[in-house]
Amino acid sequence: MKFFSYVSCLALLATPLPAEEIYDLIFKQGTLSDVTTGLTYDRETIVASNPDYGDRHSGDITLGFAPDDMAVLQFNKGEQYRNLGQFPATVGNPIIMYFVETVLRDVAHEAGGSPFYIRNRIKEALITPAPISDTTVAYQGDEFPAKRISFLPFEADPNRERMGVYGDLEMTFIMSEHVPGWYVTLAAVATDEAGTPGYSNVLNLLPEVQQ
Repeated sequence: MKFFSYVSCLALLATPLPAEEIYDLIFKQGTLSDVTTGLTYDRETIVASNPDYGDRHSGDITLGFAPDDMAVLQFNKGEQYRNLGQFPATVGNPIIMYFVETVLRDVAHEAGGSPFYIRNRIKEALITPAPISDTTVAYQGDEFPAKRISFLPFEADPNRERMGVYGDLEMTFIMSEHVPGWYVTLAAVATDEAGTPGYSNVLNLLPEVQQ
């Protein structure tokens, strides 16, 4: 499922918000309080310089529930799967932390930089004031209002040129209170000079399976 298949490209006015409000939107708490069934996210990873790496990390991420108010993430690819961990469901949807951590891992693995350095740059970006745009998303056959926030973590980084295509990494978060789990699309994309994705890590919430 492609990134833009869930997004109606509605370019409305972007309103800058303080860093605290941005952080609270991205890492919103209580996003699983009304979720009673499991969620599934399609993860598509593209690494132009290492296609096998991208293929290995593409699949479905399922979110289920365990006793003691725990949320469980699992990676599924065909008949293979691996557990990604358990997280307190009362805090929020752990898919956001999974996304951020996989971006960090992918960039460090492919760009060859220090994971600690990359983590700090991404962390700084996520607590920096940024514009937020109103948009719409399609889910379960309906259109819903949503919020869109984008960051360029390495835009002003002194080592940007050394990072190759990853220096232009853009992270985008699309969220809506009208879909279960809050997150509709989480995307990290870095394109080359021709506009071709050198790296892409995109998670899309999949429609619920009707019983």
